[in-house]
Amino acid sequence: MSTAVTIGLGRRKSSVARVRLKPGAGGFLINGRDVDEFFRTIQSQKRVRAPMLVTETAQSYDIAVNVTGGGPTGQADAVVLGIARALKKLNPGFDDVLRANGLLTRDSRMKERKKYGRRGARRGFQFSKR
Repeated sequence: MSTAVTIGLGRRKSSVARVRLKPGAGGFLINGRDVDEFFRTIQSQKRVRAPMLVTETAQSYDIAVNVTGGGPTGQADAVVLGIARALKKLNPGFDDVLRANGLLTRDSRMKERKKYGRRGARRGFQFSKR
């Protein structure tokens, strides 16, 4: 274990999470707030802790995350990917267990752009015969 900070970048939809991992006692801050205060739903709280649980390193590192853009779900998934990438950088042996749990896969789905001649990405304008 090195004393240097390890950085991981995670993205999902329009959210970007910059994760810093350093050896510590298991502190977890997101935008300067505790993880349970930042993510209100239990589902999101469990999701962001998943990479640490599957690698059994929950009490080994302090995590500081700066996340911007998007909504709660996109931000949670961006944080997960960032933590997983940082853990893989620290210990390449974690690659198999992280990949098996689907934590290293970047979800590439993005919002479809609005097209001209339409009201949204696919929905057209209402048609009137008369």
